[in-house]
Amino acid sequence: MTMTSLAHAEIDALLSRLPKGYDLSLERIRTLVAGLGNPHLKLPPTIHVAGTNGKGSTSAFCRAILEADGTSVHVHTSPHLVSWHERYRLGRADGPGRLVPDAVLADAVARAAKAVGDMPITVFEILTAVTFLLFSEHPADAAIVEVGLGGRFDATNLIERPAVTVITPVSLDHQSYLGDSVELIAAEKAGIIKPGVPLVIGAQTEPVATEVITRIAARNRAPVAIYGQDYFAFEERGRLVYQDGEGLIDLPLPRLSGRHQISNAATAIAALRKGGFAPGDAALEAGMTSVEWPGRLQKITSGPLFAAVPDGGELWLDGGHNPGAGAAISEVFANLEDRVSRPLFLICGMLNTKDPTGFFEAFNGIARRVLTVPLRTTDAGIAPQELAEFALDTGLDALAVDTIEAAIRTISNDWSEPPAPRFLICGSLYLVGEALDTSGLAPQ
Repeated sequence: MTMTSLAHAEIDALLSRLPKGYDLSLERIRTLVAGLGNPHLKLPPTIHVAGTNGKGSTSAFCRAILEADGTSVHVHTSPHLVSWHERYRLGRADGPGRLVPDAVLADAVARAAKAVGDMPITVFEILTAVTFLLFSEHPADAAIVEVGLGGRFDATNLIERPAVTVITPVSLDHQSYLGDSVELIAAEKAGIIKPGVPLVIGAQTEPVATEVITRIAARNRAPVAIYGQDYFAFEERGRLVYQDGEGLIDLPLPRLSGRHQISNAATAIAALRKGGFAPGDAALEAGMTSVEWPGRLQKITSGPLFAAVPDGGELWLDGGHNPGAGAAISEVFANLEDRVSRPLFLICGMLNTKDPTGFFEAFNGIARRVLTVPLRTTDAGIAPQELAEFALDTGLDALAVDTIEAAIRTISNDWSEPPAPRFLICGSLYLVGEALDTSGLAPQ
């Protein structure tokens, strides 16, 4: 999809006249969807996913398993990496779902924009109404809807009776909107819990998050399945072993890299079971090996950026951008067998609403240097020199440069000793999207 598409033109028109950010409330979108015939009441059985980290991966596992089981499934995720179309994947009866066709998305955006009239509303709310339009007007057996921000007042929370709600790991992020403690943020995420609807809680690193979420679930009399208590997963002899009250399942390790993907996969399995989807063991196995989630510990092996890497070197991408994500990503590279001999260099750009110090601290002793770059597709990025200062304050060596390719060449041009270095482009989904676009690897 290109920026000259019909859908992009419609969305650009909205961005030029409406706020881009978030104004957390449900009243405006209630009014909007009422004018569109309340499409949010006409969705197929829905998995509603909130959390700070792991939402996208858990949703990707759910999709892969359902499609392997012959179930057609719509998927809403945000934000996108390269194209707005990535937010809307429409299920098909005859194979895996596909990103929404351009003309279909443009029509839905135009209808939603027309229904807005002069109402003060954000672009994200309109695009969520587009989700409801698309998912109600195209047949599918199931839908996966990822929360945009928080949960309680997120526009997706108009979904009144999902099949199951899911809350993945909660940590500090978006503090200006959600609160400055894990306890407050967990309460906002728990806003998606519905009376009597099953809830699956992912692997929480902060016990207070589980306490808050389960307390709110109890008030809603929502049946709860908690990772580490009601369902488990672990690696054994190169396999993933999943366990819940129904017994053990032996599965391949997930295709997605990182130990944290084991618990994300388990959360997806639990969600599908608690939500009544009942995938067979063959579908669970196929889902582990077919799952895709671009921009998350993705290894790049082609394109102009990879061409700048020294022979034998590696280029990775991950869009994680908060302290919790930094801890999960750094653990992956810390556990690689060649981590001592093969140095890791971070190429980082970050939004000015994030916590660079918390992110960089996770890489202390793991990354040799941070090369900071501007975010070229948003005006809300931290200036490279300022971002480099944050890295220096955590004890990392850091240098500001102009572009991703310049960052790679800064190291590559003077590199002669084996083994060749490992690069990780990180800190922002905007930066990862730029790298994928440059590499000709925009999600399909």
